[in-house]
Amino acid sequence: MANLEEIVSRKTENDSQWKARQQADRENLMALQDAAVMEITSSPEAYSHYLDLQGDNPAYSAGNIALAMVQDGDVTVFGTKEKWKMLGRFVPVSENGNGIHIFARSTFGKGYTLADAYDVRQTQGRPMKEVKLENDTREMESAMATLLNYAACQVVIDKELHTPAVYDPQRMEVAINPDYPDGGMFAAIATAVAHSRLHGKGYNTQYEYAECDLDAQSVSYLLCRRFGVKRELPDLAEMPALYEGWDTQERRQALDQIQKMSKQIGASVEKSITPQRSRVPMQHSGR
Repeated sequence: MANLEEIVSRKTENDSQWKARQQADRENLMALQDAAVMEITSSPEAYSHYLDLQGDNPAYSAGNIALAMVQDGDVTVFGTKEKWKMLGRFVPVSENGNGIHIFARSTFGKGYTLADAYDVRQTQGRPMKEVKLENDTREMESAMATLLNYAACQVVIDKELHTPAVYDPQRMEVAINPDYPDGGMFAAIATAVAHSRLHGKGYNTQYEYAECDLDAQSVSYLLCRRFGVKRELPDLAEMPALYEGWDTQERRQALDQIQKMSKQIGASVEKSITPQRSRVPMQHSGR
């Protein structure tokens, strides 16, 4: 006769040990994430690296980008096995267990769980698709139209403007000089739109243009990086001072705000320039 009491007791003990290991791993990963976030927001070099990696991985949170940076200095584009499968790629057996650890949404209800992720160099399969906006194309025009739809204020034309686009916090409007090339226009509009959203139609009483400019420029950089539009890195000289006195949670929230805004706008831009497949009824030949 099976000793069910012993079986249940063993299972309970194993479950408790597994939960304890999971909790310890989670706490260690959170500590690693906190340290990486502090480094990103304290060092201009680390922040510029963060922007490049976030721009190449727009779907992942700032916290996961920080984890990727600190665990793999050569990481570029990364994802879980499930993500790579969706992209037509796979992780060979030889790379199993050689990835990094990130937080992924749990498949069982709410919350996040620990997951393995792998850099593109550790995968094989279908070539990666690149999205690149070119000057004087219908796609660029659609992209800028979508960008402007995200402006949280009025948009006006000003041909006397000495820059492609700018947000005026006093008038609460985005001014555009359409005589500039598309690439510079895309970057400038993205910055101005980000400013308008950070200002929130004036409801954000803590908004100050100078203090928010790094965040707005960062949103623009992430969007340009995502769509292959050339632009310089934001001026990071004052970056450490902007974050001085902020705790880890406040710094992570600031990075999350940048990531979420660029992710939302970027998804709409990508949708606007992606050809939509129409469902055409199949032609059936008569008998």
